[in-house]
Order: sequence, then structure tokens, then C-alpha cells
Amino acid sequence: MTEVEKKVGNYRYRILALVFMATTINYFDRSIVGVMAPTLQALFNWTNKDYAAIMVSFKIAYGIGLLFMGGIIDRFGTKIGYTISIALWSLFGMLHAVIRPAFSLVGFMVARFGLGIGESGNFPAAIKTVAEWFPKKDRAFATGIFDASTSVGAILAPFIVGAVVSVEGDNWQIPFLFTGVLSSVWVFLWLRTYKKPEDHPKLSKEELTYINSDSDEETIEKIPWLKLLPKRETWAFSLTTITDGVWWFYLFWGAKFLAEQFGVDIKNIGLPFLIIFIMADTGSLTGGYVSGALIKKGWSINRARKITMLVCAIIILPVSFVPVIASKWIAVFLIGLAAAGHQSWSINSYTLVSDVFPKKATASVIGIGKMIGVTVAIFADIALGAVLDTANNSGYFWAFLISGMSYLVIIGFVHLLMPKMTPLDDNLNYIKK
Repeated sequence: MTEVEKKVGNYRYRILALVFMATTINYFDRSIVGVMAPTLQALFNWTNKDYAAIMVSFKIAYGIGLLFMGGIIDRFGTKIGYTISIALWSLFGMLHAVIRPAFSLVGFMVARFGLGIGESGNFPAAIKTVAEWFPKKDRAFATGIFDASTSVGAILAPFIVGAVVSVEGDNWQIPFLFTGVLSSVWVFLWLRTYKKPEDHPKLSKEELTYINSDSDEETIEKIPWLKLLPKRETWAFSLTTITDGVWWFYLFWGAKFLAEQFGVDIKNIGLPFLIIFIMADTGSLTGGYVSGALIKKGWSINRARKITMLVCAIIILPVSFVPVIASKWIAVFLIGLAAAGHQSWSINSYTLVSDVFPKKATASVIGIGKMIGVTVAIFADIALGAVLDTANNSGYFWAFLISGMSYLVIIGFVHLLMPKMTPLDDNLNYIKK
């Protein structure tokens, strides 16, 4: 640690550690069904359409939740909003364990619906927390650190599931109960630790000054969605979230693809997922670091974010060839490379919001954007489930092709909508430099 860092302090990283922990729990809960998909599908005799319906139930709830969770977090603050979010998703996550085979399809749809409502609050709360606790120049890197926990949760899921659940499905309930204890610990730590920077007794004046060093002072008046919706910047960010459907495709359908294409079962999925999501973690950290480093070297925020996202889009392109590759490990590597590119893209996408909008609007804009992304993902799930049931694995060809090509198209439209990334003031007017 340098002398400057010692003087400024690093309490903000304690807050970031709690966000990291919450997002790890979030993605562990979210990933369990995807990891156990081939086993649960055989155990409960689900068709691909049935499985798609369960995934769609989660995403519909996630989209609905984003309609109001971002607003709740902006209105009541991250301390209360985040607590409500994790309490809800933990309750419905554990509810999966009490579902009986006779009602498995309806039961899982209900449980996933509740899980989606709760989990919809995680990213609006997390991004808002980063916006409150980090200056703009550090937000991409801070977001990269906590977003890396999505891969940690996704990595933990196959190993824990593989350790306690048999290929036939014995003990399938246990992983759903695992996060209840972790969530309880997190809520205790969060309520005990979190306050806004200006109100926190353990934060030094030097660190508070550093946090606010490149942000304008804001009023406490709330910004309604009706004022955010007409802004081109809102829709530019929303376009970037369409790629969330690609990430969810890897998460929820990846184990099924590897099982059907290469015979990977629940006991052997751990290593492929470890490779994929460690590569994704690398993308999270690299993407945030690179754009932040470019800004510190004198690049404009506009140029640094967009060039980084363009490079990510190019890196992702080879995943389009996965369905025609005969080698399991080459396929795993290309999915991992695409996952790394996606995470780097996602980090810079999130920071577009805090780069342009005032802090008090951040969670709401994240909510609007991710609602658009989840809507696209819902239709993708329905289409993929239907194609897989009628045309076998040819659906994966189109899924991977779209996954590889979409990023390049989207970054072009983002630049058209938001060519200069001019920041907006407290009243959503452009700030003149």
C-alpha cells in the first residue's frame, strides 16, 4: 500500500466486500437449477419446454421486480433495499427444497418466480453502492471486483451440487437450503456495517473527499421513471443489457448443452464450469481495470469505455462456432473466452450509467435497462426450448451464433445513441464543460 493510499484510507473496500458476498450468494442460488438441469429433468420427467417454462418464470419475475426494485432502492436507500432483496430471494431459494414430485413443474415455477423478484434487487443495489462509495475513475474496477463474484457463485454451485447430489437426484434439496445460513450472516453484517459515506463514523475525511472527488453534489429530490425514460442514455444502456440473455444462456443451458453434446453429467460438470467461470472472473477484473487505467492515462471516459467494449465484442465472436466443434475442451475454452468478454463488457456497461446519470437515479436506470434485457431473454428461452423439443440440438447452433454476433451490433447502436457520453446533472440536463 502506498503512502497516498494509507492517508486516504480504504474503508470503501469493506463495503465492496459485502457486495461481493451478496452477489456470490445471489449467483449460487441462481445457478443451482442450471447445474442440476439434466438430473432434475430426468427425475421429474420435464420436457425442454417445461424446463424453459421454469426459466421463463424466473425471468418474468426478474423483469417485474426490476420495474419497482430499482425505485425502492433509490427511495429507501441501499441499506434497506438490499436487505429486502436478499431476504426475499433466500426465502424462495429455500422453498425449492419442499417441492414434491407431483407438483414439480408448478412448484419450481412458483419458487423461481419468487427467487426472481428478490434477485432483481441485487444489481441495482450493488451498482448504486459502488456509485455512492467510489469515484468515477474507480467505479469500473470496483464493479469488476464485485461482478467477479457472479462467477464465484457459478463455480461453487457445480462442486457443492456434485458433492451432495447423486446422478439419480438423491439429496437434490440440500443445495437449495445451503444459502439460507449464508444469507442470514450477510444480513447481520450488512445492517451492522452499512451507512452512506457522508454518514459513516468510520470513514475518514480524506477518504470521503476522495470518493466525492469527481462527482457533483446532489439534492435529495427523487427522479421519477417518467423523466428517465425519454433520455437516450437510458436506452443506450438498455441495449447493452440485451446481452444478459447470452450470459443466462451459458448459466442455465450450459450444463444441458455439455450433457447432450459431450455426455458431461452432474459429477463431471465441475471442472468445465470451473474453467468457464474462472475465465469469466478474469474478464470481470480485466475489463474494469483496463478502462479505468485508460482514463487515468488521459483518455476520455467515452473513449475508454467504448473501446474496451468493442474489444470485448471482438473477443466474443468465436463462440459462434461452438456447436460444430468436436472437442469438449475447445468448446469449453471458447465458451469461457466468451464469458470473459461478456463480463468485461458488462462491467463497462454498468459504469456507463454512473458515468452519465446522477447517483440518485443509478438504481432506477439499472432497473429499466435490465428489465429490457430480461424481456429479450424470456423470448430467447421460449424459442430455444421449443426448437430443442422439435429439432433436437439444432437450436444450439442458432443460440451460439446469435450469442457471438450480437455484441458488435449493439455497441454500434450504443455509440449512435450516446456519441459523447455527456454527463447529466441533478435535473437530467446536460452538463456543459
